[in-house]
Amino acid sequence: MAFLELLQLLGEEVQDPEEETFLLFSQSLPSQNLGFVDEKATSIDLTVAGRDITIQQSPTVLSSNRSEGTTGAVLWRVSPLFADWISCPENFMKSHSILRPDSLVLELGCGIAGVVGLALAPQIGRYIATDQEYLLKTLKQNISKNSILPKAAKPLKRSNKPASKMNARPRGNSNIEVVALDWELNSVSSLPDLVGGTNIVDVLIGCDCIYNEALIDPFVRTCTEICELRTQDGKWPPTVCMVAQQLRSPDVFEAWAKAFYNSFRFWRLPNELLHQGLRTNSGYVIHLGVLRQALAGEP
Repeated sequence: MAFLELLQLLGEEVQDPEEETFLLFSQSLPSQNLGFVDEKATSIDLTVAGRDITIQQSPTVLSSNRSEGTTGAVLWRVSPLFADWISCPENFMKSHSILRPDSLVLELGCGIAGVVGLALAPQIGRYIATDQEYLLKTLKQNISKNSILPKAAKPLKRSNKPASKMNARPRGNSNIEVVALDWELNSVSSLPDLVGGTNIVDVLIGCDCIYNEALIDPFVRTCTEICELRTQDGKWPPTVCMVAQQLRSPDVFEAWAKAFYNSFRFWRLPNELLHQGLRTNSGYVIHLGVLRQALAGEP
């Protein structure tokens, strides 16, 4: 019941990806270039969720010719905004028990900074940050230097199965786990072993992961496969998929919206649920999606 109340809170569902694209790109969008915070700095100081943190990044990798991608090597502007918003105590995900002290959140494409995990992890049970292998060494360093322990988290039930090789358990003062996951190359079949079962991922996050059309199908497929891990037996609410984006290209956005629409029912978060920096005309948008099969029979 609480989950259906949450969906009603979101307002009008996206029914037409082309119309959604037109409405969003008809806004007065600010000029934000590609959206880097500072693509030349090796270190960035910022305040996220009321805490001062220092992030190391790699401009050299960003400007390299690495064929597998380089964009995760620096911090993007939408990530601190999203991190502040989702970690806010008044966030509707908390008041509707989607984010709880025992929740598990998994992020796709967290980047070298890991700022969303740094902000949200202290409030939940476990946070799994994933990205390509080349980023993980510096990502782990940023997490280690900037993490704090959760204030109160109930232990999650774990599987008796042996730990996956993908698993990189944190050490010291963090409940953030760092995992290599490349959407184009890796399967999510090992995730049940990693998270301790099929029903554990409560929220899936993708923050500014879509910036060219080649990434759309692998990204949506991975989102679908992760959300499908949760069985629909009535004991668990569906996994919620949160996708935050900077509005750059209407063609890329529309291609993503059409692909996402095929597997997910989704809603654009209304202004009243967002911070000022993420509202209409900010140049950013957040959508919440739920697998269509998980809402079968629901209006």
